[in-house]
Amino acid sequence: PPEFDAKKEALVPLLKKELKAHFHCHRTDDIFTAVRIAEEFDLDYVLIHCTEGHLIADDLAEIGAPVVNGPLMCTRTKPELANASDETPGILSKAGLKVAICTDYNVIPIWMLPITAGYAVREGMDYMEALRAITINAAQICGIADRVGSIQVGKDADLLVYSCDPLTLAAKPEMVFINGKQVK
Repeated sequence: PPEFDAKKEALVPLLKKELKAHFHCHRTDDIFTAVRIAEEFDLDYVLIHCTEGHLIADDLAEIGAPVVNGPLMCTRTKPELANASDETPGILSKAGLKVAICTDYNVIPIWMLPITAGYAVREGMDYMEALRAITINAAQICGIADRVGSIQVGKDADLLVYSCDPLTLAAKPEMVFINGKQVK
């Protein structure tokens, strides 16, 4: 038998489709390379960041890969971010892709996720799509929608109740529920 190789062994769950491959890709060439590799090895995968996705939205819609886009509202500190657009989640969503929005913590603090989704709305994303991008779409992309991401009987019932529209700066969490029980 071949000698044990921990690095190769770590890839087995990807090849068995027990885990999704997360391709961190910014530029269009990175994105297409990720798709090519995923298709070559028949992987379930997610495009993380997909920074220049707005430039190839129709191609991505044809491919149908889920996207976790973000962070929005940040400086363009790397060359890969030169063509970043805060309109990307809206453009990808309108093209028919399943989109989640991330803060890429610690780039943007996680508590700013709803505000980031609100910012995506300001930049052209449909309001309900922005809500889905931080709830059910994110849960589906992560493979945990059977537990979280929407309000349904039998799910975990982890909920936040806000003082007003949760995608605005004015929103304050008023109640928090974990597993259906209010916590303070």
